[in-house]
Amino acid sequence: MSKEQINIEEFGKIEVKVGTVQSAERVPETDKLLRLVVEFGEESGPRQIVSGINAYVQEPEELIGRQLAFVTNLAPRKIKGLESNGMLFAVGSEDTFAFLSPDRPVPPGTEAH
Repeated sequence: MSKEQINIEEFGKIEVKVGTVQSAERVPETDKLLRLVVEFGEESGPRQIVSGINAYVQEPEELIGRQLAFVTNLAPRKIKGLESNGMLFAVGSEDTFAFLSPDRPVPPGTEAH
């Protein structure tokens, strides 16, 4: 089932950048959530991103140092009392879930296009 088509101007509003995960931990009293601190090379410093990926990660620490894709221009959102400033950009679900990451190291904040 496909979603509604969008035009190139609408697509251009989505900002996807590579971020380097600095820390990762389970959110207490939840089954799905991880709290990530992600570096995007911004003057304001790293961002906190809350993501429902716990089922796909054996140990949160295995994400530290990984470069992953994130949507970075979503409005901040409160999730279980934590402010999330972005969204992990991944593919699939259950057995097909996979992170999107560059095939070689790139500077944090490198934009997808």
